[in-house]
Formats: sequence, C-alpha cells, structure tokens
Amino acid sequence: MSEHQHDDNCGCGEDHEHEEHVFVVTDEEGTEREMVMVYTFESEEQAYAVLIDRNDPEADGVIFRIEEENDEAFLVGIEDDAEWDRVTAIYDEIAARENGQA
Repeated sequence: MSEHQHDDNCGCGEDHEHEEHVFVVTDEEGTEREMVMVYTFESEEQAYAVLIDRNDPEADGVIFRIEEENDEAFLVGIEDDAEWDRVTAIYDEIAARENGQA
C-alpha cells in the first residue's frame, strides 16, 4: 500500500482540484467513521453514492441511496434485498470497467 500523500504539488498526475465530500457514518456498533464519496451512479431513476472509509481507503466501499427533500440531499441505507442486489450488480460492472476487466 502506498504511503503517498496527495496534494497540489505531489506530481502524481491526479486532479487535486476536486472537492472531497466527507460524511460521518455510524455503523451497527455505534462507531462513527469518516466516509468519502468516491462515485455516484443512477439506476431506475434513483441516484446512489459509493463511499469509502477516509482512514482505510483500501477497505470495501459502501453504497447508499441519495434521497432529496426540500432541496437537501441525504444518504439512506439500502434495506430492500432486491434493490441491494440490483445496485451492487451495477456497481460491480462499473468497477470492473474502471479496472479494465470488462
């Protein structure tokens, strides 16, 4: 695992001009973790976000549904098994394409 710290002058070729979207997510055990939104996609007219642990970027990402109410967006856990299966299959396809495996 690389210890490379990304910043505007690191010379790695990455675009560091993007704004990092950080969310505090509480897991089932009540532990708060800082999560970073790394990807969004849509399925059946519903938006979804993929977040990874800010302190453990190598860990698996978590998918949330993006809900909007009164011009504010918020993340909602996916409880429906059919919806979960659908969005994880879509994300797996996206991840495979991004990694050149498709």
